[in-house]
Amino acid sequence: MKFYSTNNKNISVSFKDAVVKGLAPDGGLFYPESLPKLDKSFIDNLPNLSLAEIGFEVSKLFLGDDIPLDKLKEICDDALNFPTPLVSIEPNVYSLELFHGPSCAFKDVGARFMSRCLSYFAENSDKKITILAATSGDTGSAVAHGFLGIKNIDVVILYPSGKVSQIQEQQLTTLGNNITALEIDGSFDDCQALVKKAFQDDELNKHMKLSSANSINIARLIPQSFYYFYVYGQLKRQNKDLVISVPSGNYGNLTAGLIAKQMGLPIKRFVASTNVNKVVPDYLETGKYESKASIQSISNAMDVGAPSNFDRMMTLYQENHPKICADLKGASYSDEQTKEVMKKVYKNSNYILDPHGAVAYLGLKKELDAENEQGVFIETAHPAKFINIVEEVIDTKVEIPEYLKSCLTKEKSSIKMNNSYQDFKNYLKN
Repeated sequence: MKFYSTNNKNISVSFKDAVVKGLAPDGGLFYPESLPKLDKSFIDNLPNLSLAEIGFEVSKLFLGDDIPLDKLKEICDDALNFPTPLVSIEPNVYSLELFHGPSCAFKDVGARFMSRCLSYFAENSDKKITILAATSGDTGSAVAHGFLGIKNIDVVILYPSGKVSQIQEQQLTTLGNNITALEIDGSFDDCQALVKKAFQDDELNKHMKLSSANSINIARLIPQSFYYFYVYGQLKRQNKDLVISVPSGNYGNLTAGLIAKQMGLPIKRFVASTNVNKVVPDYLETGKYESKASIQSISNAMDVGAPSNFDRMMTLYQENHPKICADLKGASYSDEQTKEVMKKVYKNSNYILDPHGAVAYLGLKKELDAENEQGVFIETAHPAKFINIVEEVIDTKVEIPEYLKSCLTKEKSSIKMNNSYQDFKNYLKN
């Protein structure tokens, strides 16, 4: 299968080139030339398949001959080797916990799959590959762990100074080896702009081989569709329409779900749930998209004012506003509303929500017809990653996983930098 730029369909490349390049030379995002349609037999058999088995069946439709099937199966088995439990919170409401991987965040799914694909492609590369990744919280740690120690690959992670939680910062600044953390004086949008500009810099790209590990990379996006198939399989026997609420920042996670739906997965609708950074909910309401400066919140991974994957969403729906509104509803919530529901759910269900999961829960409850539908909200990060906020809100100690505990004892190592592109470019070249 070929992948074209969302800015220009004439720019068309293989899966391998799309993964290695990360971003199209014109600044567009790579998108599949066509979406494969899944057989009804595959959909019917989903209750019997593991996440790794689903990943193999779905990904082979996109990868073509770029990765041999036996190697692809090995990649899926290795990358998706941790649990993704579906937890009942209340009647017809479930939490999909995607934080049981190595970095305790949902991005382990996409980052581990992508890192193993890129490692396979890098084996025969004539030049070391440098991964650039902007993070608003969890991308950095997931990417860092996915690529840690991989031969012929260096990773440079940009994060906004003072705008990620302490544990998130420790995760991405204490690994060393082939991982470097740049602490940028600015917002996530500033970090993302630096990365995008680097990919469009002809001089820099002649000097070094750059690739991306954000959800702008197609190899991060495709595996994020896997768990939507898994959720449907787990709930299929209940024979109710399914609604899924996705906490959304850069909108890669949601876009992957919408792609799964277009491939034939019978999800009735999605909810784009976010905090006060609500450019996509505003678009759904008005039909007009306007990027804005991001606003800091307690759900920091969603503090994005110019989400990259909006372009893919528009490509998927041919910029047809009524069509996308039929599949997608929008919801946004303040920090106060987020804290209130964290407290309420803990009191009523003894379940600890992180701030992002709390926003997704609110969006689901807003849009769910509980009598005729069942709903799932995505829990994207372990509550311990936001321990100060969570413990203060629910007035209860949160157990910290051993991995996160170990991060807190290590010495932070980051390079502080302003948000000047020239300074960033000079750092990369030197």
